[in-house]
Parts: sequence; structure tokens; C-alpha cells
Amino acid sequence: MSRLANGSLSYLFEEYAMIRVLRYYAAERRYVLGDEELLGGWHLDSKDMVWVDFDQAPRDQERDLMQQPFRINSLAIDDAQRDRHPPKLEWFDNYFFLLLKGFTAETDSIEFSVVHISLFVGRNFLVTRHGLRSPSINKVIERIDRKEIAADKGPAHLCYKIVRTIIDRYAPIILALESRLEAMEEQMLEDPNDELLAELVTYNSQLKKLRRIFSYQQSILSELPRSDSDVIGAHSKHEFQDAFEQMERLASLSALLQELTRDLIDGYISITSHRLNNIMKILTIASVIFLPLTFIAGIYGMNFENMPELKSEHGYFFVIGLLVFLAAGLLAIFRRMRWI
Repeated sequence: MSRLANGSLSYLFEEYAMIRVLRYYAAERRYVLGDEELLGGWHLDSKDMVWVDFDQAPRDQERDLMQQPFRINSLAIDDAQRDRHPPKLEWFDNYFFLLLKGFTAETDSIEFSVVHISLFVGRNFLVTRHGLRSPSINKVIERIDRKEIAADKGPAHLCYKIVRTIIDRYAPIILALESRLEAMEEQMLEDPNDELLAELVTYNSQLKKLRRIFSYQQSILSELPRSDSDVIGAHSKHEFQDAFEQMERLASLSALLQELTRDLIDGYISITSHRLNNIMKILTIASVIFLPLTFIAGIYGMNFENMPELKSEHGYFFVIGLLVFLAAGLLAIFRRMRWI
């Protein structure tokens, strides 16, 4: 099952593998990609580097391989296998455990879903685990195949490439949302409607979730460049500093976009309330104008024989003139008071 990496990595995306192993043979300066058979003869003191990726593998099999030969802490394995867990960073004697949240393969908009990606990074090994397909992991493997990533730079470098790929998947969706919110702001002034409000409420909810994820991951990534662990070399510290800065920018941008979304929601409510107030004002003015007219018409609509005005020759025209005068007078007063 093992195959050399000379243009052969793509087969893993055709034949969906549950456990992938990349082994770099230091003496021969070559790497091989295949299954768990490549772990034969490898141990923690080996000069060879291995990367084991558990992609929706059976949990018992994951646990057995993590504990032997990597000797990963059982509690850390429990955290890695949880269906829901916040991002975290935990240090051990000869490795560190990093848990991040990336976008799933199906995510192409702000209405996202996440895949939990666990990474165990040692001096000569990298173990990754995810319960759903991870496009970020697959992309890193493809880039190794194209020789865009050097497998011989070690587990910390590969960890950085995975982290940076996860972050890079966030950016286009966040930037696309920024453009959409600008368009919605213009649309809201021209034609506010319920569909627009529903979309804004959805964005606000999703941005709140993103801010929480980004806040956790920003805090975690800030620790890696300051670490004194020998698992992370000087060059990798600079790389993780870059990852932290990218995560920090996205966290800041997501916070800004959520504030903008809330402002747009408040603006929508203000605009609709203003329009409703104008409608109510017009109806109130109409009611005030017609109230005295209705009162007068009601009086002269009563069928009493002894009403003096009934015998008046010009009574009808007088009452009509009075009604017109009252309506015109009230309109003039309202206009003078700038109510209309």
C-alpha cells in the first residue's frame, strides 16, 4: 500500500484513505506516503520523521496507534476525539497538543460548519486527527506532492503549514462578507425589507460564533512563538508568529464586521420606525381634520323638525363653507407648526 511521493499522492483523494502516513527517511532524504505499515520500525528516538493523519478512522484504532508508538497522553486523546471541544493548546514533555477549528469542505459562505482538527507535534512526529474530511489537511498533502512544502523541515513546519492553511480558508469568506455588508447598507437606504433584516440577523449570529472561535485561536497561537520548548525551533517560532498575526487580523476584522452588522440592524429598525411614524403622523392629521367636520355633519344629519337652520335658504352653502374653512385652517396651522 505504501507509495513513493513521486507524483503519487493524488491517489489518496481518489481512494479515500482513513489513515495516511507520511514517512521521511532522513538517511535517504526521501519520503514515502502510504498507510500505517510505514510505522514499522519507527520509534520516538528515530531520526526519521513521520506524519500520521487519522481521517474519520475508528476511534479504537486511533487510540491504539496514538499510544503506541507515540505515547500520547490518554486524556489528550480523549480531548482530540470529542465531537465538540473549544480550541486549546497543551504542553507535554516531548510534544504539544493543538486543537483548532477549520471550515468543512462544504463551507463556502458565512453560514459555516466546522471540523475539529487535532495536532500532536513532537520532535520527529506529527499526528493529526479529524472526524470530518479536512480540505486544509488535504491541501497540505497536495502541496507536499507538488514539492511546494518540504517534508524534511520537520513536524513543527508542517504544523505551521496546516495552521496557516486553516486560517487562509477563513479569509475569503470574511472578505466576501465585508463586500456584502457594504452592498446591504446601500440597499437598506433604498428598499428596506424583511428579507434584508433576516439576512443581517443570520450574519450577526454567525459572526458571533466566528469571533468566539477566533478569540480562542488567537490566544493559543500567541503562545507558540514565545514557547521555550525544543519541539519548536527558532525558524518555526517566526512562522507561528506569522500565523498569530494572520489570526489576529481576522479576529479584529470579524469583530468589526459584527459591529457593522449590529449597526445595520439598528439602522434598519430606525428607518422602518421612522417610516411608520410618518405614516402614523399622516393618519393622525387626517383624523384631526375630519373630526370637527364629522361632528358638524353629524349635528346637521339629525332628523329633528325644529332645527332652525333647516329653513335657511343658504344654510347648506354656509355649512359646506364652514367645513372647507375648518379643513383649510387646520391644514394651515399644521403647516405653520411644521407637522406636515
